[in-house]
Amino acid sequence: MSQTKSNFHGTANPAVSDPEDAVLIARRMAALGPSYRLFYDEPLHPVRAEGVWITDKDGRRYLDVYNNVPSVGHCHPRVVDALSKQAAVLNTHTRYLHENVVEFSERLLATMPDSLNRTIFTCTGSEANDLALRIAHFHTGGTGIVVTDLAYHGGTLAVAEMSPSLGLGVGKNVRTVAPPDTYRTGEGDAAAEFGARVAAAFDDLRASGITPSALIFDTIFSSDGVFAPPPGILKSAVEAAHKAGAVFIADEVQPGFGRTGECFWGFQNHDLIPDIVTMGKPMGDGHPMAGLALSAELADGFGKVSRYFNTFGGNPVSAAVGLAVLNVIRDEALQENARITGKYLRDGLRDLASAHKVVGDVRGAGLFIGLEMVRDRETKTPATEETAWLVNELRRRGVLISRAGPHGNVLKIRPPLPFRPEHADHFTEVMEQTLTALAQRF
Repeated sequence: MSQTKSNFHGTANPAVSDPEDAVLIARRMAALGPSYRLFYDEPLHPVRAEGVWITDKDGRRYLDVYNNVPSVGHCHPRVVDALSKQAAVLNTHTRYLHENVVEFSERLLATMPDSLNRTIFTCTGSEANDLALRIAHFHTGGTGIVVTDLAYHGGTLAVAEMSPSLGLGVGKNVRTVAPPDTYRTGEGDAAAEFGARVAAAFDDLRASGITPSALIFDTIFSSDGVFAPPPGILKSAVEAAHKAGAVFIADEVQPGFGRTGECFWGFQNHDLIPDIVTMGKPMGDGHPMAGLALSAELADGFGKVSRYFNTFGGNPVSAAVGLAVLNVIRDEALQENARITGKYLRDGLRDLASAHKVVGDVRGAGLFIGLEMVRDRETKTPATEETAWLVNELRRRGVLISRAGPHGNVLKIRPPLPFRPEHADHFTEVMEQTLTALAQRF
């Protein structure tokens, strides 16, 4: 595998002043090893959370502007109640009859295009993407995959080889293409250019004797730097994949479940109908569950000749949790909140940008926002060091956030969906103070 840059900006050797935390970090390193990284120069030690707030062991509350996994809010009481009630009655696998998994599948499919009429459940997004690859390879007879330059799709062997953001490069059957970065290239011919890059990548695979199998990307391009390209820009890429004989896999782990505001799924913002949709993380509000939605043609063709079973995927407890998450999104109008509060927050951040030239671009959809930091707005030189300082300083000021992109200069903003305008106001106020401090430091 060829080497590439990683955008997993963890801290390998954190320095802490708290003696108890220092001991725990040493124990953690001894037990877990260096692959497990911690956020922030001074790691956070949380002990409880609720809604959009996380509380550390000293009782200090932090506004969570980063964690999309607790999608309907940390420890949502309806989700906790559904989990505990079902866990107290029965938890087993899908080879026995149970209403929960059937109802959850039906409810999930009701949010999808009609052509996607089968579900398969797993525990993690990595497993979901791994299985999606197996199905794509079976259906096409190929193994060639196209992903974006800094994509992240999971941690299994096969999926890690198509996740260049891990820093290990990509496998010999994988080609990478630049994402549709309309900030640096403008909208102009972005649609044709993205499609042309995908077509060229598949041509290169064929020239190397590798039959095309799949194009996979997440429609918010979160690891690449958070791009929410205008509707239509992605269609040419999907058309290029189909022309090459490959299937299109929409990885909805990041943009799915109402986060982008206008639509329940990210691909719907672009009027796309994927061949396979993969899901994870936000499905369970922190409970480990994931899965696929796909057509009967793909699911049944694969299922008739290849056995698939996941001991925990779709179990009664997970399905009860998934149903509770769907109910909360509906009953609390969280998709609409993502649309309204997301726009409100982007407007507030653009106001900040007018006063702070280090903010080069504010972009995103719903409650998934990228804030690109630059040293010069004309040259758009990435402000990598400044962004790293911002992440740590915001943590010191009680706001949790992280960064993305090939240069680590994009603040990745994706709070739990109950994030309201009053939370946005608090965040922008702290951002204003922190950006002012940044200007004095750099």
